[in-house]
Amino acid sequence: MTAMSDVTVLLLTFFMLTSTFVKKEPVQVTTPSSVSEIKIPETNILQILIAPEGKVFMSLDKQSDMREVLEAMGKEYGVEFTPKEVNTFMLAPTFGVPMRVMKQFLNLPQEQQDAQLKSLGIPCDSIDNQFKSWVRNARTVNRDLRIAIKADAKTPYAVIKNVMNSLQDLRENRYNLITSLKTTEE
Repeated sequence: MTAMSDVTVLLLTFFMLTSTFVKKEPVQVTTPSSVSEIKIPETNILQILIAPEGKVFMSLDKQSDMREVLEAMGKEYGVEFTPKEVNTFMLAPTFGVPMRVMKQFLNLPQEQQDAQLKSLGIPCDSIDNQFKSWVRNARTVNRDLRIAIKADAKTPYAVIKNVMNSLQDLRENRYNLITSLKTTEE
């Protein structure tokens, strides 16, 4: 019995140390299926999440990049952030609010942030395309970033095309599309 409990503890330790945690996302996204088996890298990722109703969210995997990108966006839009607000932003797994409400959003409690994040999203229209600014500043901060787009299977094509056109305007023509693996029954 002692040997079995030792093996159990070793296996538990192994799985805890080798697993990666899934980031909390503001909306549930069911990705379309594909046969591609190419994996995206685990570091230096700028993930663009597109909700079924067309809202755009982003995430970066490094907290230092998050801080520098927020500071660059603050300079571009004339918003001054306190150290507490910067720290709150750095700890967020996903962001997606217009810059005009970013300060108020960062001062909300976590539960209210999660609820409000679902209803907002980064503006990506022709009048106020803050999405381009976020991507441009992220690439300025970290030239090695790989862009990955994760969209719901039911997201309208026009919304995804708008995001891709914004990336093309920035001369970002290489990006990954995150999909789920197609099963043999499909």
